[in-house]
Amino acid sequence: MSRQVPATRFPTADVARLRVALAKIARSVDRQVSGGKLTRTQLSVLGTVTRLGPLGVSELADIEGLNPTMLSRVIGKLQSEGLLARAPDERDRRAVTVQATRAGKELHQRLRRERERLLAERLRDLPAEHARELLAALPALESLAERLRRPESALAAVAGRSSQ
Repeated sequence: MSRQVPATRFPTADVARLRVALAKIARSVDRQVSGGKLTRTQLSVLGTVTRLGPLGVSELADIEGLNPTMLSRVIGKLQSEGLLARAPDERDRRAVTVQATRAGKELHQRLRRERERLLAERLRDLPAEHARELLAALPALESLAERLRRPESALAAVAGRSSQ
């Protein structure tokens, strides 16, 4: 059973530094490895569908945290670019599923390889100790990413169970 550390243990300045550093990293990678004319949201939807698809539109909206109107626009753009395809759900003909096309999968894989290459190069540029520290922090960063992805109500339920 893991214990939660009270938030007061973390100085505000350190939390702010973490937030700024993660945001700078994400923006830098996005700038250097882009999907051309696609937005960050469109690339995220494409990545989710490529990894998990085919997906129902409502399930995709939940995963991406987008309202149905916005998601419909994003899917439409990706479909017009030949990266996603819509199809009737096989179990419920009233519902729609989306899946990545071959071109969508290829774009996603290419961008993923380019981002990994970029990060690997920058890790090699760091002092060896810093690179080791970053890699050692991966489990903690992954845990933080998962907790940030989940809705607050799910976190409260988990916290309630762990304190019993």
